[in-house]
Amino acid sequence: MAEIVTLAAERRDRAGKGAARATRRSERVPGVIYGDKKPPILISVEQRALERVAGKESFFAKLATVTVDGESFKVLPREVQLDPVSDRAIHCDFLRVGPKTRITVAVPIHFENEAASPGLKRGGVLNVVRHAVEVYCLADSIPDAFTADLTGLDIGDSIHISHVKLPEGVKPTIARDFTIASVAAPTVYVEEAPVAAAATAEGEAAAAPGAEGAAAAPAAGAAGAAPAAGDEKKPAQKK
Repeated sequence: MAEIVTLAAERRDRAGKGAARATRRSERVPGVIYGDKKPPILISVEQRALERVAGKESFFAKLATVTVDGESFKVLPREVQLDPVSDRAIHCDFLRVGPKTRITVAVPIHFENEAASPGLKRGGVLNVVRHAVEVYCLADSIPDAFTADLTGLDIGDSIHISHVKLPEGVKPTIARDFTIASVAAPTVYVEEAPVAAAATAEGEAAAAPGAEGAAAAPAAGAAGAAPAAGDEKKPAQKK
């Protein structure tokens, strides 16, 4: 069973936006405890204490104990609303649970024995379809996490929910044998047409000597033209 988190809370006398803003100004987060066929309780919790536990994995899949004026309530965190600009907690909801309360909760999946997967050894990629599985169970029997074993998985193989051992009394909310993860083939990058690039380079190299010969011809002609011009000169006749 998951470890139980404890939060200290104070009762709130008033509801509404104005009262909630006043609570936040005192660095506390307004919230509510509801469920178990009992009246809701308006509360406030310390902002830092709430954000510290809300940032942990599986916070919403773990039972918590909220103490209000010396009275303890076993609850399941349902929502922590965040400010879109500051990303600070601005409201929290807790579901009160009893000994026979059955709930729907998302339990995270952890993968193990990656080194024992032939597909991953050959460069395959683990494609995770579901990072958590939604299950239906007693509030006192929420698992910490599910473990999926990757031993023997080759490229193209998949892990289904039937391959994961579930505790007694814990059932997925989806009836079919759905996929949790698969081992995909590695992605290979192919360079563009190296043969064509080589042919282009060879063509440029072949064109270079012809260009030099063409440039050399006029130079030779110009050099030969100088003596011819001198031959045309006639010596001066004596009078």
